[in-house]
Amino acid sequence: MAAITAALVKDLREKTGAGMMDCKNALAEVEGDLEAAIDWLRKKGLAKAAKKSGRVAAEGLVAAATNGKSGVVVELNSETDFVARNEQFQGIVRTVSGIALTGATDLEALKAAAYPGGGTVAEAIANAVATVGENMSLRRVAGLSVSDGVVASYVHGQVVEGLGKIAVIVALESKGDAAQLATLGRQVAMHVAAASPQALDASGLDPAVVERERAVLAEKAAASGKPANVVEKIVESGLKTYYKEVCLVDQPFIHDSAKTVSQAVNEAAKAIGAPVALKGFVRFALGEGIEKEVSDFAEEVKKAGGA
Repeated sequence: MAAITAALVKDLREKTGAGMMDCKNALAEVEGDLEAAIDWLRKKGLAKAAKKSGRVAAEGLVAAATNGKSGVVVELNSETDFVARNEQFQGIVRTVSGIALTGATDLEALKAAAYPGGGTVAEAIANAVATVGENMSLRRVAGLSVSDGVVASYVHGQVVEGLGKIAVIVALESKGDAAQLATLGRQVAMHVAAASPQALDASGLDPAVVERERAVLAEKAAASGKPANVVEKIVESGLKTYYKEVCLVDQPFIHDSAKTVSQAVNEAAKAIGAPVALKGFVRFALGEGIEKEVSDFAEEVKKAGGA
């Protein structure tokens, strides 16, 4: 049996990031075998991660990464904003987005992808949970690509380069000047971050949502006592207004509200030197759709005091 020296404990700490007592216990359990101790800690780390997995992780970071004709957005959640400011956490998010950019844009495929230094993405996150002490969750990933043109990005509320609170990628297809196309793409991505469109155009909207909007407009118009043919015109006019609110190409461009996004893109095409087609966008806002736990702070204090 190898002697469990302070140097051995230090070595194990540096390799795993685990606490000193955990490292001592691990080495004692495996009779001083360093590699076996690493495995022992990883197994314990996974067990700790499983226990924490029920806690709500609604903070964290979203990331956008591009390489010219492809781009991805990724969301990795944590329980607190404090952890999101941690360099280790930020490094994981950046690494995972880079892995996604190689083609792993399916969530399960991304989790199973190899992580630099060994193991999978899922295992790297689980090990970080054990080290940091908070639940983390790789929630979603999406990507876009074009055969000709650019995929541009914008990150709002940026904590460090490419990581923040809202991440957007926009795909523009064109054979025109790449530099000017990239500038336009970033402007459109900024618009998407601010205006939060639901779809590229009307054809991309959920038919059920459109029908619900149509029904509301029809009921309001019919209540005024107008004839059916007039009601139909009012409904169609109302839908056009609705599309201007929720469809990217129909929204007033935030950089020049006198134009729609579609008009702004068509105008920019003249300087770019070729037609430009908006092919798609993805917008991730941190924590959207997650139901956060609301705690009663006074009750927590009472419980802590044994009341």
